[in-house]
Amino acid sequence: MIRTTRLSKRFNTIQALTEMDLHVQEREIFGLVGPDGAGKTTLIRIISGLVTPDQGEVWIMGKRVDQLDQIREDIGYMPQRFSLYGDLTVMENINFFGAMYNLEKRVIKERADEILEITKLYSFKNRLASNLSGGMKQKLALTCALVTRPKLLILDEPTYGVDPESRKEFWKILYRLNKEGKTILISTPYMDEAELCTRVAFLDKGVFNAIGTPDRLRADFKYELYEIKADISNVHVFKEIPGVNDAYFFGDKYHLVLEKADKVATVIEESLIEKGITIYTLQKILPSMEDIFVSLAATEVD
Repeated sequence: MIRTTRLSKRFNTIQALTEMDLHVQEREIFGLVGPDGAGKTTLIRIISGLVTPDQGEVWIMGKRVDQLDQIREDIGYMPQRFSLYGDLTVMENINFFGAMYNLEKRVIKERADEILEITKLYSFKNRLASNLSGGMKQKLALTCALVTRPKLLILDEPTYGVDPESRKEFWKILYRLNKEGKTILISTPYMDEAELCTRVAFLDKGVFNAIGTPDRLRADFKYELYEIKADISNVHVFKEIPGVNDAYFFGDKYHLVLEKADKVATVIEESLIEKGITIYTLQKILPSMEDIFVSLAATEVD
């Protein structure tokens, strides 16, 4: 569905992307994950034909990026920031967007009614866009992107800054669309959303650190991970214990990255007890996407 080869892009002194190869298969939900400045938005804009790369090629549905006008209706693009018109109603925004693609008013209405039901915006179709909540604005932007019935959805951090409940609703919509056959390329700063993708690519400083399914990335995690809840407020106490590669807060607990868990776990317990620190729980756990991301980020720093 999407294929890039050796994509590179520089903005003045900043190397945004470096020889990036990407292959998104049909009917995937492919997630791009990385910190701010990693290159996610630049990559998405190049794939969407909005930015020209310094090097490399992009192919979508067998067409080069310079031929996208031939398949424009098959691509739904949702930018990082809400860019529709606040002084128009929900339906007026949809009509405006559909008209840009030369869709007939009857066709726009039929499709809009269907999509507004899916996104639960039907009862708000006469409300001004500026009066919508953040989550509803994102749903409206998605509705506009869907009005051409595209085969491919390209979404740039669509749930950024949206409340958790609205994020859940948004992802339910994406799953429904995916089951109906749509391919989705989505960037996200949220690790829990990375868990929901078919495959995930971790970006940092314009390169891919890892690409794979969530299960594959967890299986490739080369350390043992322990979760501990203890009467302690200084994470550096853990880092002083031999065999502990890293330690960080995780909610009301700590995650400890260990080399040889069977021996180190015992050393941790003995060390904390010796310091008079109460241990409530200490158990081995499977890594989450956030744990993998932290590990990859730490490797980059090293």
